[in-house]
Amino acid sequence: MSNIITNFNDKTVKYTQLLSDFKILLKKNSLKFTIQREVILETLYKSDKHLTPESLHHLIKENFPELKTGIATVYRTLALLEDSDMVTSLSFGAQGKKYELGAKEHHDHMICTTCGDITEFVDEEIENRQDSIAHELGFEISDHSMQIYGICKNCKN
Repeated sequence: MSNIITNFNDKTVKYTQLLSDFKILLKKNSLKFTIQREVILETLYKSDKHLTPESLHHLIKENFPELKTGIATVYRTLALLEDSDMVTSLSFGAQGKKYELGAKEHHDHMICTTCGDITEFVDEEIENRQDSIAHELGFEISDHSMQIYGICKNCKN
């Protein structure tokens, strides 16, 4: 597979390092390293979108038509990657989850309840205010995520 370097918000993540971590994860879980699993990881790595297991599977079939990758393999691999914090997910209730690579810097999400589009954003004022509130209440933040639901500008028009 390719040896790509991508910049996620000033944090450079090498695909080779991600792949190495993935191979270690597979070995720890007594799983074989397969080209199908690597393609799942690489497709997530290259994507700038939040993907459902089905949309990820579709991308793989589109980009690697000769490769037989079952939807069950996609689901199992995503579960493994999520359990290890290599990917994160946003839950949409009965509509399922959408996944993104966990190598990005912290960001929050605005989610359109009409079309499902997800917009990522970072706002230092919000981050600072959260820290301030936690401090005032004697709370130590270990992690957080913010999801704002509404209607995007395209659906409003």
